[in-house]
This record gives sequence, C-alpha cells and structure tokens, in this order.
Amino acid sequence: MTRANKHFEEWLAQDLEKVARQLEGKLHNTCSLCSIAGKIGMSTRNEVYAALDYLLESLFPGCYSRVNIDPKSIDAFVEGRLRYAATLLIGLVENACRFGKEEHGGLEDDWAEKACAAVRKLIEEMPEVHSMLMADLQAAYEGDPAARSVTEVVISYPFVEAIATHRIAYSLYSSGVPFLPRMMSERAHSNTGIDIHPGAKIGKGFFIDHGTGVVIGETAVIGDHVKIYQGVTLGALSFPSDEHGQPIKGVKRHPNIEDNVTIYAQATILGGQTTVGHHSVIGGNVWLTKSVPPYSKIYNDPPSLRVMPADEINNVYFYEI
Repeated sequence: MTRANKHFEEWLAQDLEKVARQLEGKLHNTCSLCSIAGKIGMSTRNEVYAALDYLLESLFPGCYSRVNIDPKSIDAFVEGRLRYAATLLIGLVENACRFGKEEHGGLEDDWAEKACAAVRKLIEEMPEVHSMLMADLQAAYEGDPAARSVTEVVISYPFVEAIATHRIAYSLYSSGVPFLPRMMSERAHSNTGIDIHPGAKIGKGFFIDHGTGVVIGETAVIGDHVKIYQGVTLGALSFPSDEHGQPIKGVKRHPNIEDNVTIYAQATILGGQTTVGHHSVIGGNVWLTKSVPPYSKIYNDPPSLRVMPADEINNVYFYEI
C-alpha cells in the first residue's frame, strides 16, 4: 500500500463518520423526505414507473408489452395489467397524500379513501383515455406525410409516450394526487424531450410533430385537433408575487389554444390571458404575448438574406481566432 493510500484509509477510519453525522444533521433540518415526519413510506420512482408501464401496456398491449401476448388471451392480459397497476397505485397514492399532508398541509386526513377514489377514477377512465389516444394517433397519421401507418406512429413516435403518459397523469392530477403525476410526466420528459405538465388540459386529436423541446405549462388549455411542432413553448409571461415576493401558486399563467390551431417550430406563446383563436396558424419563431382572433395567421417578416456568388467567395478571407 502506498503512503497516499494509507493516509486515505486512515481518513476513512477516523473522519468519515464525523462527516456523515454532520450531513445527517443537515438533512433532518432541510430535507423533509429524510426527516422523522417524512418516514411514512413515500414511494420510490421505480414503483411509480412500474405502475405507469402497466397502464401503458394495457393501452397498447402489442406495442408496449414486454412479453409475448397470445391474441386469444388479450382480455386477460389487459385485466391483469390494470390489476397490477391499481394494486401498486393504491399504496403509492395513499403514501403521496399522507406525505403531502406533512409537507404542505391542507389535504384531508382520510388518505385511504382519497387514494381509493383517485385510483378507481383513473382505472375507470382508461377506456376513454384509449379513445382519446386513438384520435391523437389518427391526427398524427393524417398530419405527417412521412407516417406510413398508425402502427408506425404508435411504435416509433416519441409524442405517443408523452401524450399517453400525460392523459394518465392528468387523471391523477385532477383528483388532487400530489407528486405522482409530476413524477410520471418527468419520466416521459426524460424519455422523449417533450415536457407536458400534468395539469395542462389537452383535447382530442392532439399531435406533436417531431417533439423535441416542446414545453406545455400547468395551466395551458388546448382544444381539439391542435398540431404543434418541435421547440414550441406554451409558457408563462410573468409570475405574480405575494407581499413577501414569493410566486403565487394556482393562478392562470399559461395560454389557451382553441380548436384546429397549428403552431410551427420554435414559436413561443406566453401568458394566462393569451388566447389563440380557433383555426389559426402561428408561424415558426413567433413570439406571441397577446390574444389573436380565430382564423388568424401570425408570422414574422422574413429576414434579409444575401446570396454570395461564387466569384465573391474566393475573395473572402476567414481568420482563425
């Protein structure tokens, strides 16, 4: 053993415990998940993701299932996946509500009853979720000339996971379940590059083409048959503050997009009072902070471009910096 390694071993034996005790004290004072109040069985991400995967498998058994399915037993497969999901979620939701009470206050104490109601509502809504997703898939097929079939869309387009996850998370969010809906949406965000807050209200026939970099805020309201492209932001214009300068929660901050609107790449639409009227088209790179009426076409003036002839290119010198 070298002298350096010997000194390191001595440090591990003598000083590491002291550092751990100092860190533990800070965690108890600042991290409620690690405090005594937080020791109530708050669920892990993996359990939430497992429940979400069971639900996705029940919606698209042939595409999302991790096992081979006998077509003759698909009913039993779907029932089994819904049962697994419900069994996992009942404990997850109850723990989330209990921890939410400790963390934020204001939630009722009948956690078990609240969990049962939220999970039952979600499971009973799954047929309607499937119907909405089929409308989303059809919109993708009809809206993308590169799509060869609805099957190609569901097995390969990243927006499918994003919107399917959102429709599941939105059900839990609308039932007042804390933490879990955001955990689900952030898993989809990580996998697809599409960031949809679980509180956003999204109608049927929704399609995100390409998808990377899309951001849809919590209080956004999107109508039916809306199509958006990569890099679109439906965000907040400003954050109203209370008398202490802290952002006020729960206010309308994000725009309304009415039916049959198309929003092209990198457009940014901001503000809770901003409404894009139905059948409007928002061009690429538009920055919009005020409402526009139905059937509007909003676009930027094209930039001034200079095309340099080949004989001029030879006279241009490029310097390395």
